[in-house]
Amino acid sequence: MDAQGRGRADNIDPADQWVLNPNTGEYELRLTPSAPQSGVPRPRRGTPANAGPGAGARARRAPERESPAAPGPEVPGPRRRRGAPAEPPPGRRKGRPKPKKSKAKKILLWTGGTMAFVLVAVSAAGYLYLKHLEGNVSTTDVGSAGKNGFSKDEAFNILIIGTDKRTGAGNEGYGDKGSVGHADTNILLHVSKDRTNATALSIPRDLIVDVPDCPTVQPDGSTKVIPGTQNVRFNTSLGQDGRNAGCTMLTVKAVTGIAPDHFMMADFNAVKTLTSAVGGVDVCVAHAVNDKESHLKLPKGTSTVEGEQALAFVRTRHSFGNQGDLDRIKVQQQFLGSLMRKMASGNTLSNPRKLFSLAEAATKALTVDTGLGKVSTLKDVALELKRVPPKNITFTTVPVLDNPAEKVKATVIVNQAQAPEVFDAIKNDVSFTAVKQKEKKEKAAVAARLKGTRSAAADIRVDIYNGGAPAGSAQETLNWLQNTKGVSKSTQLGNADATLSKTTLEYSPDQADQARKLADLMGLSASALKPGKSETNSQGLPAIVLTLGKDFKGAGVSLTTPTKAPEVDKSTADKTVCAS
Repeated sequence: MDAQGRGRADNIDPADQWVLNPNTGEYELRLTPSAPQSGVPRPRRGTPANAGPGAGARARRAPERESPAAPGPEVPGPRRRRGAPAEPPPGRRKGRPKPKKSKAKKILLWTGGTMAFVLVAVSAAGYLYLKHLEGNVSTTDVGSAGKNGFSKDEAFNILIIGTDKRTGAGNEGYGDKGSVGHADTNILLHVSKDRTNATALSIPRDLIVDVPDCPTVQPDGSTKVIPGTQNVRFNTSLGQDGRNAGCTMLTVKAVTGIAPDHFMMADFNAVKTLTSAVGGVDVCVAHAVNDKESHLKLPKGTSTVEGEQALAFVRTRHSFGNQGDLDRIKVQQQFLGSLMRKMASGNTLSNPRKLFSLAEAATKALTVDTGLGKVSTLKDVALELKRVPPKNITFTTVPVLDNPAEKVKATVIVNQAQAPEVFDAIKNDVSFTAVKQKEKKEKAAVAARLKGTRSAAADIRVDIYNGGAPAGSAQETLNWLQNTKGVSKSTQLGNADATLSKTTLEYSPDQADQARKLADLMGLSASALKPGKSETNSQGLPAIVLTLGKDFKGAGVSLTTPTKAPEVDKSTADKTVCAS
């Protein structure tokens, strides 16, 4: 046996034990024998060692016939009477001892008897490896700021945070010395319900915001409320005064109206380890870079960066644009797009060693909320992201303006003329790229609900329920309809049985004209109308049912959802853009 065959099992790379299952598209653990077995049959006894290929087979076939015979129909052997003993084959005589089981049969019997053990061992090894990865992940309990679990059937929002905390060797030249870890890079990733698109919205660290009061879970399980601060940089929503990532999630919600479901946080060292795990990331610069601050040196054109050089690339700002944070955000977006392409490439997905290295690096680099703390959940998130075509992953930034309160421009504020449209598009699951729309027949059927006659406002009979809107919304809507719109036959009936994300208007077919009129008055879209049944009001008359959902913005405020995203400065994950 050669040296490779003599290798011990504990010297085998774990990555070599994982095999791609073509049916599932995922890697599965396969236990291998301690010594590789040759697939070439050994020569039979009596066959010369130097015989050519097939010599052993020819030796076995020789006694069967003495001379070649022309092919022809097979001649059956002599028939025997039913019940008569079988005639022994040539060369066998009655009373001769039975031969021992062949070595091949013994192997088959042994394999069949231990198959259950092998399966258990494989399952156990896979489970132990997953538990090992789970032990790498750090978690933070953000309380009610995030969701407890992850659903594969809903749109989801994940806040990705890059802190300026120094960990790992060689990071002394980056960030603020002794930083507690502020929210230096912030991306709100929205993934659509149908997985056709995703939007990565960058939030500048120097955006001036009001950080709300933040309940934080302490190590002993108690909750401490950290008071909010007004008119401060966004990056202070993390680390400052003991704030955790839950505080940053609440700040995002206060600024954009979009509630993050989960967060993922990484520091400087994560960029180095992740890029090394995938064998480097391709980046492009429009001109040669020699940055004295970050020590980044790159020739014009495309280069592959990893480790220290990759960190320098995403931290550099003095070599791009106007040397500010907004231009660095664009560079970081381009870098993330390239990293996504590299992680999804065949060279990564088909290489068990790279996948193992990536799994180790990613789990060690991440801090997540407890809702994402299990490796199985992180895998589910990754698989859902994999469904989104890179060409439909849009990178953009919160529209901002220079802070008018500053003479020397160092911070920015939300552009209230442009940003609300961007936030609304994300909240309503509208793509910033052209994606395949739903079936035309379905869209036409929904749109047709608003086509037809309208009744007079005075003829509308409607019962109003609060199904998730702020407290008092049903009464507010009742007063508005009766006093300003002439809908006198309206009634407020308190809270609905269920909480709805969107406002609905249910009606029977003979009340469609009333429903269309009320939709016009309230600014409801066709999708809010639900043909079905009416209910009997307090006078015993049929009434349409208006249930105010979480999207309710106030009496008289239109609830028509956008169908097209606004034009923004953007890039997509499938294209390489050179930083300039």
